[in-house]
Amino acid sequence: MKVSVIVTLYKDIEAISLILDALKKQTYKNFEVIIAEDDNALETRRFLESYTGLDIKHVAHPDIGRTKTVIQNKAVSISEGDYLIFIDGDIIPYSTFIEAQILVAKPKRVMSGRRVHLTPELSQKIRQGKLSVKKLEKYFFFYALLLIFDKEARVEQGIYINPKGWIYKLFLSKRKRNANIIGCNWSCYKEDFIRINGFDESYGFSCLGDDTDLDWRFKASGCESFSSKNIANVFHLYHKHNDAQPTTEVPPEVKLMRDREKEGAFVATKGLDTHLNGC
Repeated sequence: MKVSVIVTLYKDIEAISLILDALKKQTYKNFEVIIAEDDNALETRRFLESYTGLDIKHVAHPDIGRTKTVIQNKAVSISEGDYLIFIDGDIIPYSTFIEAQILVAKPKRVMSGRRVHLTPELSQKIRQGKLSVKKLEKYFFFYALLLIFDKEARVEQGIYINPKGWIYKLFLSKRKRNANIIGCNWSCYKEDFIRINGFDESYGFSCLGDDTDLDWRFKASGCESFSSKNIANVFHLYHKHNDAQPTTEVPPEVKLMRDREKEGAFVATKGLDTHLNGC
């Protein structure tokens, strides 16, 4: 089965280089990479044109704000895979990342993974080439000691459990776990993505359509949510966050989503079809 790995990029060529290097080392080989750039930088085009060893496609559009859902829909519209995997441009996958998901993937099953948050120090070492991702993966239990007292690191999410092994089959596969979609690491069959008409772009610059909106729409369409924690393992490179200001007011796009949820209107009003039709 061919897989399309869709990587969202925004102004971080260095991280994309690390991600592509990690994808080169995947144990599963039948996949393409689609760089979905929420920008349109000459630097990106030149870098990707010079990068070899992977089947890479590139889609981009002008940087007019947070339009991640739009560029992801565009990426899917040119994808050739039967299975779609979505990761962000600061997420570096384990070497088993694709294979492990394919082993447990099923039609109408949407899988949501988690991530290990690396410290600024470890992230810098990786970016500078002083620490390889492969070494970090191989000796994770050793490096976990550097992260174990950092509550934000979520060390347990870096423990890889082989889905072909008895521990997974007897325990993890039957255990109820939080399977809410996190936009930085999730996957599904392409046919299921098409059924809900992809990401709903009608929410504009809101991050709502990136994950929260997907959750209920997939479920309403008949899909099950399935945790790929400890299967689809990834490292998250450190970066500063722009924390939103707390408010008690419900944003209008959230009200709109709730109304659609009550109606069971799981097909995106402005979604994948606009790109498939060449609009």
